[in-house]
Amino acid sequence: MAEEAVISLRGVTKSFGSHTVLQDISFDIPKGRITAIMGPSGTGKSVMLKNIIGLLTPEAGEIWVEGEQIVGMRDRDLYRIRRKMGVLFQDGALFGSMNIYDNIAFPLREHTKKSERDIRDKVMANAELVGLLDHLKKLPGEVSGGMKKRAGLARAMVMDPDIILFDEPDSGLDPVRVAYLDELVKNAQRETGSTFFIISHNIPSMMRTAEYMGVLFRSELVKFASKEDMRESKNSIIRQFLAGKSRGPIGMDEMASDVDIRGEDWDEDEDEHEHEQTEVMTV
Repeated sequence: MAEEAVISLRGVTKSFGSHTVLQDISFDIPKGRITAIMGPSGTGKSVMLKNIIGLLTPEAGEIWVEGEQIVGMRDRDLYRIRRKMGVLFQDGALFGSMNIYDNIAFPLREHTKKSERDIRDKVMANAELVGLLDHLKKLPGEVSGGMKKRAGLARAMVMDPDIILFDEPDSGLDPVRVAYLDELVKNAQRETGSTFFIISHNIPSMMRTAEYMGVLFRSELVKFASKEDMRESKNSIIRQFLAGKSRGPIGMDEMASDVDIRGEDWDEDEDEHEHEQTEVMTV
């Protein structure tokens, strides 16, 4: 990849006991872009995110964030690296006893010495960016799931981080709210110029949003490329996953699927023909 990388993974392997969750993962997250890692459930996407944040430590490999290797880094230095990041968790991770304003303001009060006037300016600017100016006095329990996501995004951006990480940002939202969130994410990235890294299994959403993407399968990275290159891939795993088809190397229990991640070229027309013949035979 010719673009400057803000995060790089090199040979990252993570296991829990005898179960390997990530196996020899290597790719670069380009600066100032929206990048997504996708894959079936249980493939290690969230574990990857936690390794990048430093909440988990891989058994092997290196993770570089803005030119610094964080694996084995001292807690004090890791804390400094984390301050460059904002995180949007699945449910927004809002404090239920705080209104939306105070939730957005929390990182500023906790980690800076800004005056309340400066904090208010930052909160209002980010609330406006995500369309929440009219809802700042409400508690999280009084707003919709989509509003919670927007509040979580505003809080993730309020410290002006270089990097924002998203953990399944559209989880629990209906398709219309997902489409609105996709537009919000793209607009926020354009406004801030930050690097956005998303883990998701929502293919249509990531096809609308991401510029670069990778697919995890059976603990390994099948492919990482630009969205355009991914669309043209002939890899059978990539083709099946992006098409959302039941027929192909990815089975119901993906860890039990005995298939080489390199994937043979998939003749989609032949696959459809075989599927039609099977349906006729079973009628």
